[in-house]
Amino acid sequence: MPFIAAVSKIDLPYKTDQNDVKQQALDMFSKNFPEANRLIFAFDNTEIKYRNFCKPLSFYSKPNTFQERNNEYIQIALDYSVQATEDCLAKAGISKEDITDILFVSTTGLATPSLDGMIINKMRLNPHVNRSPLWGLGCGGGVSGMAKANTVAKANPDAVVLLVAVELCSLTLIKSDYSKSNFIGSSLFSDGIAACIIKGDNHRNNSCATYVASSSKLYYDSLEVMGWDFQDTGFKVLFSKDIPAFIHEHIKGDIDEFLSKHHLKIEDINNFIFHPGGKKVLDAYQDTLGIEGDFLKTTREVMNNYGNMSSATVLYVLEKFMQEGFEEGYGLMLSMGPGFSSEMVLLKVS
Repeated sequence: MPFIAAVSKIDLPYKTDQNDVKQQALDMFSKNFPEANRLIFAFDNTEIKYRNFCKPLSFYSKPNTFQERNNEYIQIALDYSVQATEDCLAKAGISKEDITDILFVSTTGLATPSLDGMIINKMRLNPHVNRSPLWGLGCGGGVSGMAKANTVAKANPDAVVLLVAVELCSLTLIKSDYSKSNFIGSSLFSDGIAACIIKGDNHRNNSCATYVASSSKLYYDSLEVMGWDFQDTGFKVLFSKDIPAFIHEHIKGDIDEFLSKHHLKIEDINNFIFHPGGKKVLDAYQDTLGIEGDFLKTTREVMNNYGNMSSATVLYVLEKFMQEGFEEGYGLMLSMGPGFSSEMVLLKVS
């Protein structure tokens, strides 16, 4: 089966204390959003200590247009994608000429040609690399991208697949949007860039993480739970307080059904590589799954130190497992995103 050869992440230069973000949000919202003073506690309740930002905090209070923000997205996404890729190639001990496929995941900016094409051009990768840009999967994109990258490597045992996830959530902030969703979103979302190398069977497996299977599920009649409302001013964030309720209602049964197909139970999972949607989401996982101990410790630590970086976050969690070590046995990657949907990947780890 395919295996994860390496993972790299980017620590952006403008990591910002959550208390500083809180004060700026209060300054920006309080005049036109009367509920700001009542809801400001949301910043403290996230348990986020630092936010990973691609720009200094002062940038977000200055006037800008959607075009300006999207141009920043393209340039920053390209520069850091190349940096993450080069680091990942070095970790995997391979050259850029070895890459056969590239999957690019994002939901926070627009580019045509897509960023994968720009990466190939800038890095002078093999011009015949197979390209798959994946857009619109939101927080579910990291696990979905991992599943698709492994599907490619399973189909072609000679494959060396580059998976890149870029989310510059901070650049989607619409300062004139004084909605509750935008205010709460400003307490959670950050920027992240991660790259992974996945190899097929014909390569020597010196990795601790081998792909087993994946699952994707879309829940009918839940399109309004999370997404964007596209406006002249940019991407207006939409998300519902119903996300923890969805987890309580569905996720235990979905995990049990997925694992049972591989003759496993949740007790067989020793490594939980979950996307941290926020404190309430992690609490819902903890309550619903009923697993003893802090099984989401690594996920929680990534959320504390970076914030919610949408699709890239789960790859930061994976990178931390790869660096600090897995418990032998099985690992489960899981994220939920627009649709509303859930994505899972089962790994065998040693």
